[in-house]
Amino acid sequence: METIKNKEFGGERPLFGAKDLILENVTIHAGESALKECSNIRAVACVFEGKYPFWHVDNFQIEDCLFREGARAALWYSSNLLMSRTLVEAPKMFREMSGMVLDNVQIPDAQETLWHCRDIKLRDVIVKNADYIFMHCNNIDIENYEQHGNYSFQYCNDVEIRNAVIFSKDAFWNTNNVTVRDSELHGEYLGWHSHNLHLINCKISGTQPLCYCHNLIMENCEFAPDCDLAFEESELNAVINSPITSVKNPTSGIIKAKSYGSIILDEFIKQPADCLIEVIE
Repeated sequence: METIKNKEFGGERPLFGAKDLILENVTIHAGESALKECSNIRAVACVFEGKYPFWHVDNFQIEDCLFREGARAALWYSSNLLMSRTLVEAPKMFREMSGMVLDNVQIPDAQETLWHCRDIKLRDVIVKNADYIFMHCNNIDIENYEQHGNYSFQYCNDVEIRNAVIFSKDAFWNTNNVTVRDSELHGEYLGWHSHNLHLINCKISGTQPLCYCHNLIMENCEFAPDCDLAFEESELNAVINSPITSVKNPTSGIIKAKSYGSIILDEFIKQPADCLIEVIE
């Protein structure tokens, strides 16, 4: 493979179409599409300042790099990425991608990030300002993850999350086949309209959690006191090892909790209206 070291590039498409290339301590200055239509690229200790540096790229590694704010929309329409020990200051990262691993990556401005991607693995990743992250993504595997940003994981399918702390209003809306283990989920309106959401050993806070859910399963979870009006129009099997402030009109299944502040079953409850609500002895 060819190696380029200690160089600077700028302008339009300076490395367009490159193949089998290693970049070491290279800076990509202002411009567009520095590495468009490339393959078999390895970037080590590089700085990216220009827009759209990696579009239509296949099989590439990015290690110990920095994407400055100007490198917005940096990785789109690409496949087979390994990114490690990298700081991403630019928004709109990762769009229409497949086959990607992020390991020890920080994204402090994750606006409009990870949209329409599939086959994603995250390890030791921190994202902030991350509204709408993971929109319409499929096949996601996450471990050791911290997130600050609302409306996350909307319309996602086949997601596994472990050891995460997520601060997100409206997380997991309209998802299918999501499992979250050993995690903290903070934010109102969690999981509305989800299908096959499975929460295991999770601590949950925020008003009106888990309403309109289909086949919701909860094992050994805890609710904070602000988790009121839970489970409206949901079909579920839930074990909550804490008090629940209030439950409202669950549709079917069973709920077990330490205690209930109030149970609201009114004329608006939907059939079959046969949910069992029990106290854990």
